[in-house]
Amino acid sequence: MCYFSIIFAQIITDHYMKKTVLFMTLLLLVGVSVGNAQKKYALYGVGFYNLENLFDTCHDNGKNDYQYLPDGTNKWTGLKYNHKLRNMARVLAEMGTDRLPNIGCAAIGVSEVENAKCLTDLCNQEPLKARNFKFVHVEGPDQRGVDCALLYNPALFQVRDVKLYPYKYNLPEDSMRATRGFLTVSGTMAGEHVAFIVNHLPSRAASSYYREEGGSQIRAVKELLQREDPDVKIFIMGDMNDDPHDKSMAVSLGAVRKVKDVEKQGLWNPWWDTLASGMGTLMYDGRWNLFDQIILTENLVDAKAMKKNLDVKPGDIDCKQLTFYRHQIFRRDYMFQQDGKYKGNPLRTHAGGAWLDGYSDHLPTLVYLIKEQ
Repeated sequence: MCYFSIIFAQIITDHYMKKTVLFMTLLLLVGVSVGNAQKKYALYGVGFYNLENLFDTCHDNGKNDYQYLPDGTNKWTGLKYNHKLRNMARVLAEMGTDRLPNIGCAAIGVSEVENAKCLTDLCNQEPLKARNFKFVHVEGPDQRGVDCALLYNPALFQVRDVKLYPYKYNLPEDSMRATRGFLTVSGTMAGEHVAFIVNHLPSRAASSYYREEGGSQIRAVKELLQREDPDVKIFIMGDMNDDPHDKSMAVSLGAVRKVKDVEKQGLWNPWWDTLASGMGTLMYDGRWNLFDQIILTENLVDAKAMKKNLDVKPGDIDCKQLTFYRHQIFRRDYMFQQDGKYKGNPLRTHAGGAWLDGYSDHLPTLVYLIKEQ
């Protein structure tokens, strides 16, 4: 596997980093009484968001981005692009603030972004710029030109290594096709080695076989990371174009529903029961699906504390190491259609050929991690 270039928005000085890390750590600390003692915990947010076609207004050679040009079918002008950037930045900056006000997420995986220019413009939007957000992106082979990326707060997550593993088509008739790969970013969060695998599996225009292949390939990347470091804590996130119970996730990837069933170095998917409760991240024909998932390796979960009750308190969890605490579908009223036939659906950028000045057809997802200080 070849190494790909890492694109960062800026470099910050060691002096600034040390001051910022100290400041952010103090903001993250929460106190919880346990008996007569007062324990302190740090919280970290990790998210994922499908940005629904964040394209700039210029043609990228070799890519089928013609819909998103000023003379394309979407009449994608600078005005629309700037509104899209503003809207995406608003959601990304607010993700995680329900539990981490004014701080938000340490890292957010994103999909459906065209290129590094879009990410630079996005991180220059005021709410993200104020937090010094950076990004990691590798230009991929997707025919439409959309990629995955990782946004991150360098005071809370420090990048160590980046690779893009290609999605491999295994059927002869697919030899000329290309789609999104698996962006893998490893680094340090809360003083521990963590890795993010950011994905966007083939759409449902293709048969389940292609997503099942994707699940198997993600699993292989996960196992490679674990061979390199058996203690690495891995977050598998993305628009899977399948629900948690579908074969690609439950069998090919092997992400189980119940904490008690997670094997050593295995995967737990906390979103099964969320979908079963009637909540999801995108709506089709009046029914919720939950394609946008964040899946965790076994060493991020205190199975003993959580096997009977997911609504645990900090004092219930053995969180001397970075440990799963909560998960959440991020929702705000402004992200939904307020009237008409599709009232209650996520408010899209376009629908029926009309520009809605909306956000995305997907809702973001979050997990919160906790660590005793």
